[in-house]
Amino acid sequence: EVQLVESGGGLVQPGGSLTLSCVVSGFTFSSYGMSWVRQAQGKGLEWVSGINRGCTSTTYADSVKGRFTISRDNAKNTLYLQMNSLHFDDTAIYYCLRGEKRETVDATSWGQGTQVTVSS
Repeated sequence: EVQLVESGGGLVQPGGSLTLSCVVSGFTFSSYGMSWVRQAQGKGLEWVSGINRGCTSTTYADSVKGRFTISRDNAKNTLYLQMNSLHFDDTAIYYCLRGEKRETVDATSWGQGTQVTVSS
């Protein structure tokens, strides 16, 4: 059974930083590209960032480019998202999904997500 467990969210002031983690099990993590996506209240799902299985390629949505950094530790079955210079509109529930690209994420397996709230 595929399991994705996100953590690290919280309340942060504008300009602040957070690091999200996603621990996975039930599949061979190192064989899959991975992505972070987010959903703000009342809005659709937004793909945020992706990383290939070998950590040699990363991509970002324009809205987070230069502020967020995706990484992974295949030995720990863990995906990360370092978020800096947070804006109000980064407020959302963040999820990790299998699949590196916006077009190829696997939306059949979801974790509980982790809430990020940017507020003063």
